[in-house]
Parts: sequence; C-alpha cells; structure tokens
Amino acid sequence: MSAPIRMGVLGLGAVAQAVHLPLMARRPDLVTISAVCDIADEVTAAIGGRYGIPESRRFSRYDDMLEAGGLDAVMILARGSHANEVLRGWQAGLFVFCEKPLAYTLAQVDDLIAAQPTDRPSLLVGYMKQYDPAVQAAAAILAGIDDIRSIEATVLHPPGASQLEIARVVGATAPLSPETQAIVDAEDRRLHAAAVGDAEEDTWRAYRGALVSSLAHDLSIMRSFGAPPLEFEWADLWRQASSHQRRDAGRDRRSFGEHPPSIQAVGTLPGGGRFTLAWHYLVDLPAYRETVRVVHGAGTLELVFPSPYLLHAPTELTVTDRDDRTERRVLRRSVREAFEIQLEAFAAMVWDGAHPLTELDGSRADIFDCQRILARIAERTGLTVGGEVGSLVRRGS
Repeated sequence: MSAPIRMGVLGLGAVAQAVHLPLMARRPDLVTISAVCDIADEVTAAIGGRYGIPESRRFSRYDDMLEAGGLDAVMILARGSHANEVLRGWQAGLFVFCEKPLAYTLAQVDDLIAAQPTDRPSLLVGYMKQYDPAVQAAAAILAGIDDIRSIEATVLHPPGASQLEIARVVGATAPLSPETQAIVDAEDRRLHAAAVGDAEEDTWRAYRGALVSSLAHDLSIMRSFGAPPLEFEWADLWRQASSHQRRDAGRDRRSFGEHPPSIQAVGTLPGGGRFTLAWHYLVDLPAYRETVRVVHGAGTLELVFPSPYLLHAPTELTVTDRDDRTERRVLRRSVREAFEIQLEAFAAMVWDGAHPLTELDGSRADIFDCQRILARIAERTGLTVGGEVGSLVRRGS
C-alpha cells in the first residue's frame, strides 16, 4: 500500500460535484484532494470551501495549479476536449485521470500517442461503465461464447437538469469574462473545423455531445465484451418534436444542438453477428435509462443502467440460459459503485503500474467509430461534413 495520491482536480461542474469529489472525500486511503481548479472563480471558492481546500490551493488557471506543484496526479473533469490538458499534465510529470471525451479528433489522440510516457501507464480514460460489476460479470460470461448473434444498445437521455436535481450542483452566477469566453469559443471553432469541417453547428454538437460524449460508453461496453463494431452499414440522425412537450431542453442545447436529436446505427460484429445502437434525447422522459441486450446461441444477457449520477444504484444484469430442460433466469445486482472501482483502478495504475481498461488506443477506437457513424449518416442523407469525418465520406468507408 502506498501513500494516498495527491490529486489536483480540473473542472468543478456537475460530474465533479455529483460523483468524483464525494467519492474521493470518502476514500482517503486512495487519494487526497490537494488542489482544485475551475474557470469560474465563484465555483472554485464554493467547492474549495466545501472540501476544506486552502485558498492557496484553489486556482482559476490549470497552468497555475500545475506550476504550484505538490501533486502526484490530476483529474480532468472540465467540459470539452481534454487532449491539451492531458499533455500538460504529462509534461508536469503527473499521472492523469481523464473523463471522456478524451478528444474530438483522431489527430489529437495521435499527438498524445506520440507524446505519452513510455516507462509506465500514465492515463486512465473515464469509462466507468467498464468497471461496473454487472458489465464485468457479463464480459466474463461472454468470454466463453463464440457466437454472439446480436448486441442492441439503447440510450434514453432526459434533460441533464432533471438528472442533477439531487446533486444540488453549484454553478456560476455570472458569465465568463469576454476574454475567457473568446478563448473557449476559438478552441470550439478549431475543433469543429478539424472534426466535421464546415458542418452546421447542430451537426457538430450532435457529434461531440450525443456520440463522442455519450454513445461512446456503449462502444466501450462492446469493447469490454470483445465485440467492437466491425462495419457500420447504416446510420441516421433525425429530430422530432411534439405539440405535447412540457419541458425545455435548456442548457442541453449547448451539448446536443438547438433541437437535440435521435441517432441510430446498424452494422456487423467481428464474429458475424449484428449490432444496433440507438440514442434518443427525450425532453419529457422522467428518468435516464440505458439498456444493452446480447443474444447468443445458448441464451441472452441484458444490462439495465440507471442514471450515472445516482451513486450505488445497481445496474441489473439478467442472464437467461438453459438448466437441463428448463429456462433459467438469473438477476445479478451489486451495490459496489462503478466510479469507485474505477478510482481504485487509477490508484493501482499509479502505485503498481497496472494498465486501466481504456487507454489511448481504446479511446481512439471509440472516436473513430463515432466518426464512422456520422460519415454513414452523411453518405445516406447528403449531410454536409468535412474535416476528419468528411475524409471518411470521401473514401466511402
């Protein structure tokens, strides 16, 4: 057992306040929250006070936190692409825990691959569902299966505000300064152009929000099952409204577009099976729901995930198979928290050099698959895309 990891936290928004900070606070055997940083000074002050962080260890600039020293690792929880922050963390000699999305482009990941430390694992990309006991149990079962016939994954996504009511998230009451906002906007425009070229803003937001930041979880689960997508044969993106709509998407427009979409993709698995991925933003849905169903020659597996912001709300795994001449159905649940198991994996990486479940290669594969989905949509519908996604359309791949 080594000394607790001295952790600096960048980004003190929803996922930090609802999940990571409370977990770290109750696992002092693993980590010590040694510094916090957020672009909004009032949020840094509020969260720093809540967790007893000295004022001298509260920062509004990431580089200032790195230069102050006294850290073993950084946890990157800020909005948007994290590639630059990962690189600067490595340059400061630190281990990095990075919530997805790691990046929006393959070029960003390739730059990190070229720059990564070679003497030890140094990055954990935060796909907590891979650490979920139900997912790990399903993966163990499927390791002995050679005929996965189909995987069907469906995400039903309600407004973020409804998911976060229980967390009492502290937010900024004042807008960013014009100078800071200009920097944020310039980086967004740069990545927009690099990923999807001159595509419309709603296309860019659907790509970065619905695909790379959400549906990528299901791609990571497929990787855990040893059954990543082989080919994307069909995909679509559409938007529907209802005259009976009662709620408003609100701030989610920043993430998913002015009218958040539905997305579906169909394709083949390496062993010859099929998969279907679906993601729906449902503004009046009462609660988040995600299901993954696997059919194989001797039975089925079904995973049902609750909202990721509900700590210790078990994912349910239902296993159906044969018991002699009868059908057997087994329901498995564990109250072990996936985020906490993930934090333990990060500590094992720092202390013992253990490889996490997703590093740069796995994250790159998921980003590439998200690009393949959007490229298929563009080929079918004539949607305007450029950048890296546009290059896939031109190749017809």
